Amino acid sequence: MATENPPTKERNPHLPLLRTEELLLNLGPQHPSTHGVLKVILSLEGEKIIKSEPVLGFLHRGVEKIAENITYNQFIPHTDRLDYVCAMYNNFAYVRAIEKLLNITVPERAEYLRTIVAEVQRIIGHLFWLGTQALDIGAMTVFFYTFREREVLLDIFVDLCGARLTTSWYRVGGVERDFDEKIIADIYRFIESFHEKIAEYDTLLINNRIWLARTKNIAVISGEDAIAYGLSGSTLRGSGVDYDLRKVAPYGAYDKVEWTVPLGKKGDTYDRYWVRMEEMKESSKIVKQCLDQLPEGPYKAYLPKYVAPDKERVFTDMESMIYQFKLYSDGFDAPPGDIYCGTEAHKGELGFYIVSQGGGKPYRLKIRAPSFVHMGAFDFMAKGYMIADIITIFGTYDIVMGECDR
Repeated sequence: MATENPPTKERNPHLPLLRTEELLLNLGPQHPSTHGVLKVILSLEGEKIIKSEPVLGFLHRGVEKIAENITYNQFIPHTDRLDYVCAMYNNFAYVRAIEKLLNITVPERAEYLRTIVAEVQRIIGHLFWLGTQALDIGAMTVFFYTFREREVLLDIFVDLCGARLTTSWYRVGGVERDFDEKIIADIYRFIESFHEKIAEYDTLLINNRIWLARTKNIAVISGEDAIAYGLSGSTLRGSGVDYDLRKVAPYGAYDKVEWTVPLGKKGDTYDRYWVRMEEMKESSKIVKQCLDQLPEGPYKAYLPKYVAPDKERVFTDMESMIYQFKLYSDGFDAPPGDIYCGTEAHKGELGFYIVSQGGGKPYRLKIRAPSFVHMGAFDFMAKGYMIADIITIFGTYDIVMGECDR
């Protein structure tokens, strides 16, 4: 026996054509495309995002509290583990804060060396971002190409400080060691050919219809809203806001070389991609100019030690070893006071706020991590888009959960 047809809108105009209900979906924390351990609670209407609530803290390690229980020098290697993709810039931001607290003048050569390595690290960070963002969207070839160049730069870091990932070369008052001729030649060689590599990435992506469909008009945020949510770095400049700490409050050798700040127009995911591509070109210019202008002189400042030797005392071997350890680890005696120092890292403004009560370690230390701040805008930028866009929106911030959770 045939069943009756279900009621339709033509038969009953008061009956809704489609019955919908809100679906709650937990994305993560094990999802491979979240750039770290992150969970997002999604409220969906079909595949449309109604609300997205990031749940942080899965990677929390108490780094800020660790800083308050060890000396200033001992904390430098801990900063490597914040944004582990760009460890050098964490070192740079931290030692700059200590130098501001102690009112230390860094030698000119050291400033040039720091700027060169910082911009090489920025290129590494943007290469990592571009490769993983493309991979998340489905373009695997780009990932292999960007990691090809990244490997060359990581080899230079091995020569510089002996490590690839958790690098530690910046020191309070300068750097740990000077460049040798091989490092200078290797950086020159890379910069000379890098523009050709960027052109290869563009060939793969700039007119790729899938890439354009997944990035154009996705996660749009205006300049006013970006400022209101505290965005910084390429994420802010993608919305057309001309704000870069390297220009606004110059440090290192940034005010001694010629370069421009790329700006987007629409504030969508594509604009943020374009800004990062242009920033890699500008970083190349900065590095080459710094190498060309590299001055002679010391690569670190003289810092009076906090532990003074006792000339009257005769040390045993064990006591001598302990003394030498304290001489290195205590380092210096910071004056009472508090400071904030922001640095333009490749993800955005990376700031350190330090409260000192005197002595060789901070009383309080707070890190302004751009990944954490950017996640505050996630719900605003994801609302109204499709669930398939979620991974793209994760990637557009270039977040690393190591600095987000700290």
